[in-house]
Amino acid sequence: MELNSLQPALGSTKNRKRIGRGTGSGHGKTATKGHKGQKARSGGSVKPGFEGGQMPLQRRLPKRGFRPISRNEYVLVNLNQFNIFDDNSTVDRELMDVKGILKKSNLPVKVLANGEITKTLFIKADKFSKMAAEKIQSAGGTIEVTEE
Repeated sequence: MELNSLQPALGSTKNRKRIGRGTGSGHGKTATKGHKGQKARSGGSVKPGFEGGQMPLQRRLPKRGFRPISRNEYVLVNLNQFNIFDDNSTVDRELMDVKGILKKSNLPVKVLANGEITKTLFIKADKFSKMAAEKIQSAGGTIEVTEE
């Protein structure tokens, strides 16, 4: 066997359809486009998603915006906001809500490290940033992560 004698297996290849090359080809005259109509004309096609003038699906559905569906939203609380509490007290969601720290009381609470904490507190929240946890513990306080 040599390279110049290689051929594809029988039946594995087909000749391409030569459209519009005379009636003898079987694809002459209308060149497989049928008779008249928009699709038979040159350049005649509709855009993807065109529904014949009916309001298209992508315009009937509401817009979702840029916010991912799976994103978790938190009420953000900074460390300097905890200085209003008494020393050695336990601070949880209810106490934060009573003192007016939480803007939305139905969302989980995340503690961020902005500002300094001067009190020794036991803080319960749904999430802590790494720096916030370090600052609370270095001030002598403790943290507890509650389940969301």
